[in-house]
Amino acid sequence: MDTTDRPDNAIEFRSLAKSFGDIEAVRNLDLKIPRGQICGYLGPNGAGKTTTVKMATGMIVPTSGTAFINGINIVESPLQAKLMIGVVPETGALYENLTPIEYLSLVGKLYHLERDAAVEKAEEFLRLFGIADSSERMMTGFSRGMKQKVLISAALLHNPDVLFLDEPLAGLDANTALILKELLKELASLGKTVFYCSHILEVVEKVCDRVVILNRGEVVADGDTEKLKEMTHRTSLEDAFTELTSEEDLSTTVRAFSRSITGKARGASNEQ
Repeated sequence: MDTTDRPDNAIEFRSLAKSFGDIEAVRNLDLKIPRGQICGYLGPNGAGKTTTVKMATGMIVPTSGTAFINGINIVESPLQAKLMIGVVPETGALYENLTPIEYLSLVGKLYHLERDAAVEKAEEFLRLFGIADSSERMMTGFSRGMKQKVLISAALLHNPDVLFLDEPLAGLDANTALILKELLKELASLGKTVFYCSHILEVVEKVCDRVVILNRGEVVADGDTEKLKEMTHRTSLEDAFTELTSEEDLSTTVRAFSRSITGKARGASNEQ
């Protein structure tokens, strides 16, 4: 598909839903994400974030509804849609008996990249990520951060139009995290679209143009950070998120945890 023929919305969900038995992980999700936008996708554990990513990238089939990538139905035309997608999963699985170059060469082949060009790009990514000296080592002994750098390289290798990132900063050192955050802004300015899932709200607040908050499989808020703060009468995205997704008062929960840990209520005497 020529770039000029692509719809304005790089990602679109129409009544997207997924159930696992009696559990509705995602319910009737309707969402349009335009090209060039970094969209933060937030929610507490179990809200349905990772399930959404898996449906959007063709890893699992929706119970109902449809996901489109640049207007292409991910279920009906999975290979065509996946060529446009780069994915950093929440729990990335690498073939750890391979070296980074071997693994990235394999990824390049899956995306029909010419081998020499794929290897050249892979070597450049590894150099920029500061792990070029480990490019020929098997990844069995790699740290979590080193593996994450390889996964990010794999997601970017074929120059995708749409990136799905699920906790992409996991394990990264501060310098690499800063590079990635600035890179995402640069890629968005070039028209690429980023679907960014994270629990690190201060990063989302700085990086994302828009924030969608999911709770119990349903969207409870959608807008830029300032809009969400205004809507909840809070001064930070973290506080707004808590207001929208927590069923209990934060201070009450903290005191209950403290009593469980210490056996004492705040202000209680230390004397027996």
